[in-house]
Amino acid sequence: MPESIKNAQPKPTIQNRHALNLNNSETLRSAFFISDGTAITAETLGRSILSQFASVPFETRVLPYVDSIERAEEAVEQINLAYQRDGLLPLVFDTIVSNEIREKVNSAQACNLDMYEGLIGRIADEIGIEPDGHSGHAHDRVDSETYKSRIDAVHFALDNDDGARTRHYDMADIILVGVSRSGKTPTSLYLALQFGIRAANYPLTEDDLYDNQLPKSLREHKDKLFGLMIDTDRLVRIRHERRANSRYSSYQQVQQEQRAIQGIYITHGIPSIDVSEMSVEEIATRILQMTGLKRRIG
Repeated sequence: MPESIKNAQPKPTIQNRHALNLNNSETLRSAFFISDGTAITAETLGRSILSQFASVPFETRVLPYVDSIERAEEAVEQINLAYQRDGLLPLVFDTIVSNEIREKVNSAQACNLDMYEGLIGRIADEIGIEPDGHSGHAHDRVDSETYKSRIDAVHFALDNDDGARTRHYDMADIILVGVSRSGKTPTSLYLALQFGIRAANYPLTEDDLYDNQLPKSLREHKDKLFGLMIDTDRLVRIRHERRANSRYSSYQQVQQEQRAIQGIYITHGIPSIDVSEMSVEEIATRILQMTGLKRRIG
């Protein structure tokens, strides 16, 4: 490791750290997601935690496969450089199993947040068994039937996206409906990938909306319908990125569609949620709660 990094100024004390960050919510803060595997877990959990500090701009970096001392030293160098640049301790979220590699990463000038260390230690104390200390074991136990269910659900979501096909709706667990660009496709795919839910989606068109009627292909599956609503201003911005300065993205058009689809939801008793301020993860979880659907996998 370069001497310039080794000899960098020491970590601030807790008192100094608080002084540095006082009234500093707009200062860019570095955050690292590090793992000896794909880093998906570290990134998912880390981003979920960072979302609680919406006023702070974070620059995030993902460092997967830090599975050797050499790679750990490279990670430490990146973290230290970020500290020297920012003048603030980077946040480091890691899911490293190896004590030796974790200790090396923890030597960086950072606020280290070991996601596994505390949990694994507490579980070991509770059950009286020492952990294996090897990464990747979760993947050794993948159930082939679970994997197949997940893939089948994703294929179903893709085959039944955007109302392209409707003849397999009898096999659907849920059919998401809403106006164009209201988040139906990503939610369908997330439900399939994470929960094994067979989700179709259907965009209600102007003809459907202004007649206040459900298309014939949806009427016989009305008990499977679930509606998505989205704030008018937000939808205008989304559509403008797709088709700028068009009737499709005009405020008047979007507002009319929003009023019409809300009427359809009320008239036909279709449960719905406003997804304007929700992530796709939150949307999917709320849908499962409201419909009573059970995950098919995991």
